[in-house]
Amino acid sequence: MRKKELKLVITFHTTADAMAMEKACKSEGAKGRLIPVPRTISAGCGLAWCADLECRESLLAVMEKIQLKEQEIHECLIMV
Repeated sequence: MRKKELKLVITFHTTADAMAMEKACKSEGAKGRLIPVPRTISAGCGLAWCADLECRESLLAVMEKIQLKEQEIHECLIMV
């Protein structure tokens, strides 16, 4: 049975931004994955980056490195 866990969810303005995040995180070894934006959140492109809460600072550093701006950052219960 799947359970819900509190996760960090970063939304983006465009699909290109979400894909750039995925590429940068893979090359930097940052944890997380792309997910559809949860229904409780609205976002421009429909994709979000999901990771453990403790990954916040490392993900922000990756985004700063590639000059990527998030739409919003949330802490949400996500099915895992």
